[in-house]
Amino acid sequence: MATQTDRLALYSRNTLKLGLFGANCSSGRAVTKVPERWSGNWPDCLRLARLAEALGFEFMLPVGRWKGYGGDTDYQGETLETVTWAAALLAATQRITVFGTVHAPLIHPVIAAKQFVTADQIGQGRFGLNVVCGWNEDEFEMFGATMRDHDARYEYAQEWLDAVKLCWSGMEEFDFRGQYVRLQQVRAKPKPFGGGRPVVMNAGASPAGRAFAIRNCDALFSMTPKGKLDEFAAHVRGAKAQAREVGRELDVYTVAVVTCRESKREAEEYYRHWAIDNADWAAVDRIMAMRGVTRERFPDDFEERRMHQANGMGGVPVVGDPDHVADELAAIAQAGARGIALSFVNYLDEVPFFAQEVLPRLARLGLRQER
Repeated sequence: MATQTDRLALYSRNTLKLGLFGANCSSGRAVTKVPERWSGNWPDCLRLARLAEALGFEFMLPVGRWKGYGGDTDYQGETLETVTWAAALLAATQRITVFGTVHAPLIHPVIAAKQFVTADQIGQGRFGLNVVCGWNEDEFEMFGATMRDHDARYEYAQEWLDAVKLCWSGMEEFDFRGQYVRLQQVRAKPKPFGGGRPVVMNAGASPAGRAFAIRNCDALFSMTPKGKLDEFAAHVRGAKAQAREVGRELDVYTVAVVTCRESKREAEEYYRHWAIDNADWAAVDRIMAMRGVTRERFPDDFEERRMHQANGMGGVPVVGDPDHVADELAAIAQAGARGIALSFVNYLDEVPFFAQEVLPRLARLGLRQER
C-alpha cells in the first residue's frame, strides 16, 4: 500500500526528481515556428508518458490552458484538458505520477474533488494536483467568470482547497461556510486511494501566492533565474524555513528548458534556430502585452524579458552537451530544488538522447540511481 511518504517522494528514491512539463499543449512550451515543434496530440502524449516511465522519469506535469495565444502558430491553441489527460495516462502506466493543473476559480470544488479522486483511484495513488488561480483574463471571459483582485484570488483558492480536502477526508458529511464557497450536506465517496491524498503543488510567486503554497502545499513550483542560482538558493531556504515555522515541510520544484546535443556548438546552434531565428515573435509579443510587459514600463530589460518569454514561456535555458547539461541540472539541485520539470522542442525526439547521455551522468553525481 502506498504511504503518504511514497506519494511525496513520487515513488522514487532519486534525490533529484525529473519530470516533463507542458506536453498536453500544441508547441509544448517552446514559442517557436520550427516544423518539428511538439504536436500535443493524444497519441504523442501517450507514447511520451510510457517512454518517460520506462526511462525512470518521476512525473508528467501539464499546463492549464484554455485559449491559445495566437501568433503564426496559434501558440498553445490546441490543449488537452489536464484531469482527463492525467486519468487516461494513469490508466496506461504503472509507476509515473501524473499531475492535473487546475484553475480553482473555474471548477466547483465538489466536482473537482471527485475528479481528482477518480484519477487517483485509476492511478492507485499516482495523481498529483497543481492548483492555479489564473491570470489570463481572456480565458476567464470564455467562462463568463470575473477575475478577482490578485490577493482575493488566493483567498478564494484557500476556501476552494479547504473544501476539496474536506471531500478527501474521512468525514461522512459536512457543511462549509466561507466568504466565497458555501456548501451544504456534502458527501464525497470514494476517498483518495489507500487512505492518503494527492501531492499538492502551486506556483505562486507573489507574497500572497507564496504564502498560500507554504500554508497548503507539498511543493512550491518556482522559476530559476538565469545566472542567479544564489538568489534561487536563498528563495528555497526562505520558503522551507517559513513552512517549518507553521509545522510543515515544503519541497521546491523548478523548470528547465533543455536543448542537449552531442556537442556544445550543435546545441547552441539549434537553440538559436528554434528560440531566436524561428521564435513565434507575434505570439511572444501578445503574451507580453497580456502580462502588461511593455518597453515603456521596462526600458532597461525589455528585450531580456522578451527573450525569456520566447524561451519556453520562462524557465532557465539549459543548452549544451551532456556534460554541461548534467552539471547545470546538478547545480540547480545543489541550490535546493527537489525536482525539475523539463521541456523540449519535441519531447519524443529529444528525450531518448537526454536519457541515454544525461541521466547516467546525474547518477554518477549522486542525484539519480543507476538504471
